[in-house]
Amino acid sequence: MNKIEHPVDGIYDLAVIGGGVNGCGIARDAAGRGLSVVLVEQGDLAQATSSASTKLIHGGLRYLEYYDFRLIRESLVEREVLLGAMPHIARPMRFVLPHHKGLRPAWFLRLGLFIYDHLGGRKILPATRTLDLRTDPAGTPLKSAFVKAFEYSDGWVDDARLVVLNARDAADKGASIRTRTRCDGAERDGQEWQVRLTSLGDGKTETVRARALVNAGGPWVGDVLSQCIGSNAADRIRLVRGSHIVVPRLFDHDRAYIFQQSDGRAVFAIGYETDFTLIGTTDIDHDGDPSAPVCTPEEADYLCAAVSDYFDKPVRPEDIVWTYSGVRPLYDDGVKPAHAATRDYVLELDANNGAAPLISVFGGKITTFRRLAETVMDKFAPYFDKLGESWTLDAALPGGEIAVDGLPALAADLRTRFPFLDEPWAMRLVQAYGTDVVQILGEARSAADLGQSFGATLTQSEVAWLMRREWAKTAEDVLWRRSKLGLRLSQEEQGALEAWMSANRPDDASVSVAANHAG
Repeated sequence: MNKIEHPVDGIYDLAVIGGGVNGCGIARDAAGRGLSVVLVEQGDLAQATSSASTKLIHGGLRYLEYYDFRLIRESLVEREVLLGAMPHIARPMRFVLPHHKGLRPAWFLRLGLFIYDHLGGRKILPATRTLDLRTDPAGTPLKSAFVKAFEYSDGWVDDARLVVLNARDAADKGASIRTRTRCDGAERDGQEWQVRLTSLGDGKTETVRARALVNAGGPWVGDVLSQCIGSNAADRIRLVRGSHIVVPRLFDHDRAYIFQQSDGRAVFAIGYETDFTLIGTTDIDHDGDPSAPVCTPEEADYLCAAVSDYFDKPVRPEDIVWTYSGVRPLYDDGVKPAHAATRDYVLELDANNGAAPLISVFGGKITTFRRLAETVMDKFAPYFDKLGESWTLDAALPGGEIAVDGLPALAADLRTRFPFLDEPWAMRLVQAYGTDVVQILGEARSAADLGQSFGATLTQSEVAWLMRREWAKTAEDVLWRRSKLGLRLSQEEQGALEAWMSANRPDDASVSVAANHAG
């Protein structure tokens, strides 16, 4: 597909508002079909909900109880598509579900897992098996009362990198990706949209023209409709906060746990960033500003108590080293408990009387972002004669041109080519960048050739690449979204990184050119 960096007639085919996983996925799909695309995001890519998930690509085992079979099946099918498309940032994972005698009976769990195994046409992942926790290593950190468990398959993903890689692929195919850019208004002018933008970096304003518009504002989808477009959608949106805590590593094996709770919820405990355990999530209706959600003390206490019911060694609030929260913009289906609200997506098309079309995206989950983007394109098909065929099913994301189990071999090859890398450093790099890592290391023959070291194997060469290729502008962008090295760098090291980035920040034009002409 030829790149379309700027529309020939000054009118983009598609403008996308929102730089989360859905917005970037839609921009990628559209650009790959030959449309000219501009995407605007008021903050950093994945700055909100899309970097605050439990990091899972899964069908949603607990959704079986709500008979949401369509969503589960689509998610299970997509689970394996995504594992094949991005094996550097995603991996298969086995989950241990202990049988709690006071909750769901064992036969009920096994039946649900049988359906889960077969509903989505599983090909890559192994089937469910039963564990004796008295002899299996998965039982070692648990209380002795738990003697039986079921082990099933799902997947893990670096959610923020998933978003960035979709944006990169969109840019490589000609899309204009504009971060730190606010949409101040969007109005129809005949059969096109006039979208008013303000760059938050220098205050410059601009109006772009587009034949179609996507509102993928995430938690702000209602604000975009009411404040930018002039439509009221507040009654169709339910904001639900999910909070997580991170504690020092609680177990040594590479499996994760899913723990049933007496209130009907499920809490995960997942090995995280080698030395930590991620615990989450909560489901609470959110009434405040979606830009600054926090894990409340009550939520932290809930998560500590939830896993302490199962682990032999209690988890206490003082063990927490980091918390994060995200606000999910769910479609309000009228269900009372927040944890029971649907995670399915709803796409609303507004194109009455031949007006320029608008699609607003409500809800959705990371696992189904690719299918959501395809569905958006299906809805837009009548409005674009030149729209290409769907193409993302078998397409790798940048750096993902390796086998599903190819990371160890890639890391070993990297160490051969760059002998100064130790094993953890090489593995961190390939898990973030896949085959693209050689662009970062270049011709380096020693660690010193990579420039200033900021700590925890983060070097000047890597940061410069993130600024040039992945729209990173602040230390927070690098340390908490492009990576999670914020867990390891001291405040002094983080300050040094911020100072270096401030002094070496490329302008937006050079970032756009680097993205569009890379590879």
